[in-house]
Amino acid sequence: MRSNRPTHAGRRLLVRVSAFATALTWFNLGLALQSDATPLTGTAASPTAPAALTGPQLAATWTGPLSTRDRYIVDATGNRFKLKAGNWSGAQGTWEGSGDVNDVNNHQAKQKSNNIPLGLDRAPIDKIMSDFHALGINSVRLPFANAMIHDTTTVPVSAVAANPQLRSKTPLQVYDEVVAALTADGFAVILNNHTTSYRFCCGLDGNERWNSGQSTQQWEDDWLFLVNRYKHNKRVVGADLRNEVRRDTWDDPNWGWGNAQDEYAAFQEAGNKILQADPDMLIIMEGINWQGIPFGPFSHGRPMLTPVRDLSNTLISSGKLVYSAHFYGFTGPNHTGASGGWQNGETNDPRYRDLTPDQLIQAVNDEALFVTRSGQHFTAPVWISEFGAAGRGQTENREMGWFHRFTDILAKNDTDFAIWPLVGWSDAKGVPNDNWALISYDARGTRLSLSDPGDWRATDWNKLIDAPAKTGPTPQVDHWNMLDLDFGDQNVSRTMLAKPDWSPGSRKGNCPDGQRLVGLGRGNSRGLCTDAAEPTIGVGDWVTVTDERYVSHGDWADGYNKLQCPDNTFAVGYSVHDNAMSALLCAPSSRQLTTNGHNIWFDSGDNRPATGGSTGSDWAPGHYKGQCADNEYLAGVAYTWKWLHHGAPDALLCRPLA
Repeated sequence: MRSNRPTHAGRRLLVRVSAFATALTWFNLGLALQSDATPLTGTAASPTAPAALTGPQLAATWTGPLSTRDRYIVDATGNRFKLKAGNWSGAQGTWEGSGDVNDVNNHQAKQKSNNIPLGLDRAPIDKIMSDFHALGINSVRLPFANAMIHDTTTVPVSAVAANPQLRSKTPLQVYDEVVAALTADGFAVILNNHTTSYRFCCGLDGNERWNSGQSTQQWEDDWLFLVNRYKHNKRVVGADLRNEVRRDTWDDPNWGWGNAQDEYAAFQEAGNKILQADPDMLIIMEGINWQGIPFGPFSHGRPMLTPVRDLSNTLISSGKLVYSAHFYGFTGPNHTGASGGWQNGETNDPRYRDLTPDQLIQAVNDEALFVTRSGQHFTAPVWISEFGAAGRGQTENREMGWFHRFTDILAKNDTDFAIWPLVGWSDAKGVPNDNWALISYDARGTRLSLSDPGDWRATDWNKLIDAPAKTGPTPQVDHWNMLDLDFGDQNVSRTMLAKPDWSPGSRKGNCPDGQRLVGLGRGNSRGLCTDAAEPTIGVGDWVTVTDERYVSHGDWADGYNKLQCPDNTFAVGYSVHDNAMSALLCAPSSRQLTTNGHNIWFDSGDNRPATGGSTGSDWAPGHYKGQCADNEYLAGVAYTWKWLHHGAPDALLCRPLA
């Protein structure tokens, strides 16, 4: 989300640090545009506008719901569906947090949305749909505030002047109508929880985390309310869980610490609850937008998706996870985007627009696009759900150079994207209030669009829309998903979620249905699941193994405690007490399984297959790992309390699947 003020566009980060205590007392994260560089050239751009489809034509190109295969999003027929999207903002609120909320001057770019998507006061919704089609997009990210769900007031008549059918409706009811109009016209809609309150935008605005200004439970309940509201509309394709998670006054968000600021755990829990309510939804998780105190000697930066490299999410449905990230030229890997010196939160770190072409490519890969590498525990599509630059009136060469280079990266990598924002206002002279908007309407409804002459971004936009892309059928892929029991259970099996606790008093992890356990970390409670060569689950009970009663065909780990699945079953879960083995969960196979096997010892080093099996990524960082091959199943685990091994797993019994 990009803020825009009369004198500059951006987010200001205001920090006051005690000279002795070095304590952060307040800050307001914001973005600010500056310029003093020369644009760089790159791939040639298409000067022609994209072909504009009608609603029926766009609707005929894809079938909902959507899911994922490897790094790609696909439709219900298995064909690639690339998100070529824009953000239609407004329902997240536009009031900037000070002054009279009814005064338009106190709203973002002097645009008062009345907490509904912008432009409905100026243009009929079917006209807006037509203008969206002319841009060449096929999907819309539709921000909302949690406040919208609970708002029972009706929008002012003036707010829907061009759409009288929306009179006497609440903001939520208007949002309903917008969703219906978009999906009826063939667009895919991604619901985006942008803010808690209607306040725009950023830093210490009360919207820093999913549980800022509300409890995590309320946030989850609001998501379930919306998902259930639209679950029968299969063109409502995704739940974008939260926008730009960042530091509040005292606390950083984190990825996997198991506390109230743990974005990994919160997103995992919410995503699985949403999938239980509507199995068809894509679950979209944005990384951490900002951590730390933006002052020279203190740790600070924009992690985005980097934590996913070592700790990825596992959902109850393997083909539903999409990761997302935001890039703006005036921010940077360690730059807030602020200007005006350290007092305003500016550091000496480079902005993205300051980087050389190679440095920018490296930064975008390190912070986001690495996730699209095939065959890893973290492999998923990456959606750049916000990026952009000011258009008409832009004279800052560095911003134009950034936009050109960044769209080159998106085009070259065939990356899903959504530009910010789609709709804004313009004045009586046709000057946009917010020159970042792709389409602006004046009070009479006259349109000024990116597709109209005079917007320098058009060439790069058309290049991006028309870039060569994978199309057509996308094959099914094998998955590798990690389990993390560091701070509690990770039960991602629909089967076991419907049953009582199978290992009371222990932390337990269950693979998603259709996957089996193939790897364990030694002493850190991490596990690895896969569906490679997966046997079908057979009829019969799932068995909890806590002792050696099922050890058969010889003692395969003499002197060690052993947990072994019964014959013709394979491990699909495990439990630990502290980090010591407690139990194995075993599921029956529908076919006869072989009982010959071999040991994988990992008590003194990693023992993993040379190929396949997420071997190019670390799913138990800093710990030894044992892993069966992709064509094997895990039949047993050996451990000991001798020699200060503390009951951590030391060996796996791996058996061939055929």
